[in-house]
Amino acid sequence: MPHPQRPSPDRRNNPRSSLPLRGTSSQRTHQRIIIAHHLVLTGYGHWFPNDPRRSGSIELRAPKLADLGPIHHGRKPIQPPRQDLRNFSQNAKPLLNHTPLWFDPAKRQSISNAFAHATKEFNYTCYACAILSNHAHLLLRRHRDDANTMWDIFTHHARESLLTFQDVTPDHPIWSDRPYKVFCYTPTDIEDRIDDICSNPAKENLPSQSFPFITPYNGWPHPKPK
Repeated sequence: MPHPQRPSPDRRNNPRSSLPLRGTSSQRTHQRIIIAHHLVLTGYGHWFPNDPRRSGSIELRAPKLADLGPIHHGRKPIQPPRQDLRNFSQNAKPLLNHTPLWFDPAKRQSISNAFAHATKEFNYTCYACAILSNHAHLLLRRHRDDANTMWDIFTHHARESLLTFQDVTPDHPIWSDRPYKVFCYTPTDIEDRIDDICSNPAKENLPSQSFPFITPYNGWPHPKPK
């Protein structure tokens, strides 16, 4: 079911903002103020609510996936062996309505261009990014848009860019429809997330990545003296 169209005030009169947006929410969790959002954009069909590695889900929306196993909410301290992951994937993929896409270098460049466009258009501050073979990471400073809205905007822009490829059909979902995000409350949280995100390409044996839309972190909201 599509998300209700509730544009945030700064885009209410912007004719370019036709994508469906999620409603805004508080920038607090309990008594702590969120200063940044780590967004994970997962390619369609590459991660499941009951994935044996772990999941950010607390419910199973597709009953046909129930036989794959129980939901594993949160990261498991001990990750399953690779053979278990391969077996799970072999059983899961036939249940999908579309074939999962893999992001080759050309598609990763296309996603990068889309992220750059979204960052500039909506005046976001991005501290870190990694675009991998089946998912992407973004670390964004707190903004008037909440995390879900930013997730919608980045996935929308990336989708529009990827539709220029012949093997990406208009009916293909491309991204998982469930946002996954981690809140940062302190400069140390942000610095840790930057290190984690920037280490991802090496884990997939990809070249190190740099993007023109990245803003070096200066310790905000307590900038370090120059």
